[in-house]
Amino acid sequence: MGQRGTSLKPSPDGLCVLGFLSQRTREAVPVATKDPREPFTRLSIEEAKEKLDSGDAVMVDVRDPHEYVEVHAKGVRLIPVNTVMNELDQIREFAGDKQEVLFICKMGGRSALAAEYATAAGLDELELFNVEGGTDAWAEAGFPTGD
Repeated sequence: MGQRGTSLKPSPDGLCVLGFLSQRTREAVPVATKDPREPFTRLSIEEAKEKLDSGDAVMVDVRDPHEYVEVHAKGVRLIPVNTVMNELDQIREFAGDKQEVLFICKMGGRSALAAEYATAAGLDELELFNVEGGTDAWAEAGFPTGD
């Protein structure tokens, strides 16, 4: 493991990510985990659905609009990852009295980045989660989609 830093580095998929995001091991990451180097907790889609069903959380879809219209989890709010830092008030408003915000994307990479961005921009009063497996896994599991 390298030293934690804030420089941008290319990830294997060609995206630029914060240095400490690109230093993950290639081992499988257990779900519902809290890595002290990350400002969010990782959740499985089942855990995310449970939080949403209980009314404890809201979910923000950080994919691009064209991906969102194809399929999205029911009840999510679309806030593309590249706008998260400028949309903190919208995230707070959407969360309302909830204290947990779940970020979801296609598979889990952009949503982790969105949680990093939100924290860096000052969204530290809410507990943030990354939904591992993303919308692909959500839809494949037969969980509710659409508006």
